[in-house]
Amino acid sequence: MSPTGPMRARVAALGASLALAAGAFTLFFAQRQTGGLWVEFARSLLILMATFWLSWGAAQAVLGLWPGRARPPRRAEPQGRCAILVPVHEEDPRATFSRIAAMDAALARTPQAGLFDFAILSDTRSAQGAAREAAWYLALLRARDAEGRIFYRRRTSNTGRKAGNIEDFIKGSGAAYEYALILDADSLMSAETIIEMARRMAGEPRLGLLQSLPGVIRAGSIFGRAMQFSAALHSPIFARGVARLQGETGPFWGHNAMVRMRAFAESCALPDLAGPPPFGGHILSHDYVEAALLARAGWIVRLDEDLAGSYEEGPENILAHAKRDRRWCQGNLQHARLLAAPGLRPWSRFVFLQGILAYVSSLFWLGFLATTIIAPALRVEPDYFPLPGWSFPVLPPNETTRTAGLIIGVLGLLILPKLMIAVQAIRSGRAAGFGGSVRLMASTLAEIALSSVTAPIFLMFQTRSVLQVLSGRDGGWPASARGEGRLGLVESWQASRWISVAGLAGLAATWRLSPELVGWLIPVAGPMIAAPLVIWATSLPCRALFAVPSETRPDPILGQQDEVLAAWAPLSDNEAAHPRQEPQHA
Repeated sequence: MSPTGPMRARVAALGASLALAAGAFTLFFAQRQTGGLWVEFARSLLILMATFWLSWGAAQAVLGLWPGRARPPRRAEPQGRCAILVPVHEEDPRATFSRIAAMDAALARTPQAGLFDFAILSDTRSAQGAAREAAWYLALLRARDAEGRIFYRRRTSNTGRKAGNIEDFIKGSGAAYEYALILDADSLMSAETIIEMARRMAGEPRLGLLQSLPGVIRAGSIFGRAMQFSAALHSPIFARGVARLQGETGPFWGHNAMVRMRAFAESCALPDLAGPPPFGGHILSHDYVEAALLARAGWIVRLDEDLAGSYEEGPENILAHAKRDRRWCQGNLQHARLLAAPGLRPWSRFVFLQGILAYVSSLFWLGFLATTIIAPALRVEPDYFPLPGWSFPVLPPNETTRTAGLIIGVLGLLILPKLMIAVQAIRSGRAAGFGGSVRLMASTLAEIALSSVTAPIFLMFQTRSVLQVLSGRDGGWPASARGEGRLGLVESWQASRWISVAGLAGLAATWRLSPELVGWLIPVAGPMIAAPLVIWATSLPCRALFAVPSETRPDPILGQQDEVLAAWAPLSDNEAAHPRQEPQHA
């Protein structure tokens, strides 16, 4: 993409988003009720900010669908060595190390095998977890005959969490490598993708970080499979839009990305922020900051969404997603401390602001709903705007028209891009990987319906997270919950009963203050009231819908990991460390 390409995309996306947000503001404020003008102004301002965020997401999808090819990336055969870093923290070592075994076996069959080492970087705190890691590390070494090629190190202190773990490796061993491929414990990548990333790094000396687009794999629940389907169908289009917007100041998502070791070592040391958490201390969303620091130093940070063969696992239920989202919320809001950091590119500052808005927008929506419900009780002041020179047209007030217009607009911004992506997939031939055109469209409609039901629940979880951070509560960095995600009704009720109570209270207040809006509020209040049932039901297994290419046309690397897991399944932790000797035969 030419240097002017990202600028044109940014102007177009920002212009369209601001225009749609201004239209929503005008629709509401021009049809204000008599009296309560300040309430109406506040409500219209809230819908302006919330609509801008929705429009910005839709603009990224449109940019991704826009025809035109990016310039092919420059490539060269890599000469330098690459360390594949796998940070772990209280993970299941059998599952994590089976991925490493599969990737190592795949790389061993390529001419570039000698360029890659694996480094398992443990931050596990518990003695039991550390003992399990040590046992399965020995099993991994035996299975792959990998002495001197696969390394394991456990830190005595987990200062800096994941970012500090990687920083310690770079300080101690980084000089031995030209590149580092940063993975998560649940990451899996094909050998072809790993080598292709190294070729693109070698072909562009200014490329400091190359981010791939991970696809979600191995989902089994309704919620997990819907996310997996959305990641496979929608994410490549949205990612292409992001790449066109960000250009050489691209994103870093913390994993499934290759970095140039020298660039990362010179540019990405992270300070602890002054003051206590949640706004001080260690930087949680370090990946965004590291991308900004690389760009500040003049390195290219690029997202190549065409890199296939990059995978991760996702949360299997809404509660696991909300737990992970709580950490992301604190990390993104913490970036408010960095908006004025010296030397950053303007776009990097905007990315920080965008990440903050991703969570603060939940307050905009909740504030809009609250003011809409209580507005009739607050319309007591005269209808004037006491600022010199300010005047606004007044149209005949019609609450039904405004609410209908809002719902149509929101649904359009949320649903239309997904339908456009589905149609484009059918026309381009991508539908075959999703089980054909009919199954693709059925899955798309089911995903839209599920997203509509779960959106109010996520709104409440995000709102609580934002309020917790703003009130000074530190969520820390809890260990990830992977694997089986099925929940019980009691567990779901205990985790979300407060959402049910809030939904009932909101519906009762609407019935009392604005009874004409009860019907319009049902799509929001209904899922909130039923939150425990929704959370429980979406954690149940599902295979009928949401087929994805990783299932219909599985990558060989997935099968290789399955083979390793099958071979290791009968082994206990003790047998992994000390295998039974086969009897000697005369």
